[in-house]
Amino acid sequence: MRSIALSAALTALMVVAPGASAETTTGRLLVSLKPEASGVAHAAAAHAVIARAGARPSGPAVPQIGLVVVRPEPGESLHALAVRLRDDPRVRAVDAEHRASLRLTPNDPALSAPETAPGTPSNTTVEWWPQREGFPQAWDFTTGAGARVGVIDTGVDASHPELAGKVVAADDFDSTTRHGPATTDDVGHGTHVASIACAAANNGVGMAGAGYDCGLIIEKSDLTDSSVARSIVSATDQGADAINMSFGTDGRTAPPAALLDSIEYAYDHGVVLVAAASDDDVDEQGDPANVLQPGGTGSDLDAGKGLTVTAATAADRRASYAGYGSEISLAAYGTVDEHLGPGGLLGAFPQQTAEIERGSLAPPSPPCVCRTRFQGDDRYAYLQGTSMAAPQVAAAAALIRHLNPDLPAARIVRLLKETARRPAGTGWTADLGWGILDAGAAVSAARGIDLRPPTSSVRAPSTTKGRSVTLRLHGADTAPAGVVASGVAKFRVFRSIDGSRPVRFATTTRSRLRVSARRRARYAFYVQAVDRAGNVQPFPARPGARTRVLR
Repeated sequence: MRSIALSAALTALMVVAPGASAETTTGRLLVSLKPEASGVAHAAAAHAVIARAGARPSGPAVPQIGLVVVRPEPGESLHALAVRLRDDPRVRAVDAEHRASLRLTPNDPALSAPETAPGTPSNTTVEWWPQREGFPQAWDFTTGAGARVGVIDTGVDASHPELAGKVVAADDFDSTTRHGPATTDDVGHGTHVASIACAAANNGVGMAGAGYDCGLIIEKSDLTDSSVARSIVSATDQGADAINMSFGTDGRTAPPAALLDSIEYAYDHGVVLVAAASDDDVDEQGDPANVLQPGGTGSDLDAGKGLTVTAATAADRRASYAGYGSEISLAAYGTVDEHLGPGGLLGAFPQQTAEIERGSLAPPSPPCVCRTRFQGDDRYAYLQGTSMAAPQVAAAAALIRHLNPDLPAARIVRLLKETARRPAGTGWTADLGWGILDAGAAVSAARGIDLRPPTSSVRAPSTTKGRSVTLRLHGADTAPAGVVASGVAKFRVFRSIDGSRPVRFATTTRSRLRVSARRRARYAFYVQAVDRAGNVQPFPARPGARTRVLR
């Protein structure tokens, strides 16, 4: 069930501590219309469905997935309205809406200590995890210019030096009236997460994001089901290569159809979806994580619609606060140590006092003593958790998808699992999934995956008096910039005689081919190139050359 914790005193959005997840519904229903009722007819169908059920529209619709959000008339129960809606033949699913809680671990003062705290490994740098996860090697191949990471979270402080010029699109789907636009962050969580993904690099200031030059699509959400679904669709429509979701539910209720539809929509558009695992030591990760990597499928390289990321420590073990089990895809670093050293990973933080610094009374959550001064600037914080691990994976996925846009989302998901770092001879484990992210290995592997078919042409004389024809074959194998083309391996050569169906008569690696010819025949020649990766050029619609034998 999606949940939100509200402070009775401050009515502020708070971060739920492990084991303190609140079960809260929003009082709204998510109505998913059948496919034939979506598209251009969506508005009319939605109006008719609402009118017939006696419901009230509540929140923007998402026509791309047939979603309508409604609430009952005053005094009526959600259940009664849901019964009427389910009786409508135009309705596919009706779900009660819930609200998620952010993935963030407890923030006691011991976890917020500076890097000089006892227990910090020697020679540990402030931002130590990119080197351990192979990002410098990945950056040698691509700096991510043009790549886009969607971040569904609490917004960002776009005025922060780490994020200035990095936000390429921003949408506000947070209905909390006291919260500002998407380019502001009252909570602090979103700014930190976004900076780990795409903080400005090579600018002489602060930190470097995992995606180096990547841009951010900010979807500020109140974490209600409809807001999350709308955010996923919006980020997809605005060209996100990957979408990060550092939040989730406790999994006690099934995810609504609207969330499933939005995930399917993004997946079908080639977007790599990444979700943080639970921030508690449990084997149920809640949605959206359990949708991306369903229960029982973690050990299957090809299962799921995305990646669920747990948190590892610098000792390459699962953090004690992080989720485990069959819904885990892989891990990324979330802290040096849960109790020693710095209080997590360094990230950007809003200038004003963030809500997570004030703490919460209900559910109880101590104030985050996480703000730090770095290079004279106190707009940074140390936070640890699966929330910090997930954007590293999302950024790596965006680097790969932008480098090699021919790769479908499923191939990128499998690639990140396959290349994750783990002890030799081992496979998937319940603690770290397929291992710890290795961005360098993943990007390097993506460079060598050639999925683009080659092209070819054939030349021949238009007429001949002889009894043979010499064909000149030419082929080219191109690939996206940064991807290594495998090269043309061979040509398949076809001919049509006097208008008959083309028949393959030769396969050759040579650029010249001499073929016999019949008297007074008319030939049409076709060529099909095959590259070393096995990609085959589509069969030509027209012949590349025609020859008429005169005698």
